[in-house]
Amino acid sequence: MTDSDKRPLAVFDLDNTLADTAHRQHFLQERPRAWDAFFAAAPADPPLAEGVAMAVESAGACEVVYLTGRPERCRRDTLDWLAAHGLPEGRVHMRGNADRRPARFTKLETLRRLARTREVRFLVDDDELVCDDAERAGFTVVRARWAAKSAALEDAQEREGRT
Repeated sequence: MTDSDKRPLAVFDLDNTLADTAHRQHFLQERPRAWDAFFAAAPADPPLAEGVAMAVESAGACEVVYLTGRPERCRRDTLDWLAAHGLPEGRVHMRGNADRRPARFTKLETLRRLARTREVRFLVDDDELVCDDAERAGFTVVRARWAAKSAALEDAQEREGRT
């Protein structure tokens, strides 16, 4: 095990934690929801200063890991976005393209898997249900409350398992 392998993990969500999705919320208000357009617009997300600063600062003491409900097909755009906005390099955990479980299930599953081999110092996420479940499971949580709330996104995260 190298020294970097021993560092605790700081786990960050993307949408509305590091990336401001407000400009693409209208795609989730359509019926049916325009998922392809919603994710295609993600590269234009402005960064959220509070989340980005926390990720950069965390990289001093922790290995930064990203945990998102975005589907795997968005990986290239996601990696490009992280690099373009100066976020620390780190593993990116994404949901499978066909996985429609609520984010609170998929994210908690990944957190537990990570915790089997490493200390998870904290999770930073905007989804209250994810945060509640992670806290109940014993994880330290920082609730990202610096982005405007979106009822459409919250519904999509819980009912449709899309982000």
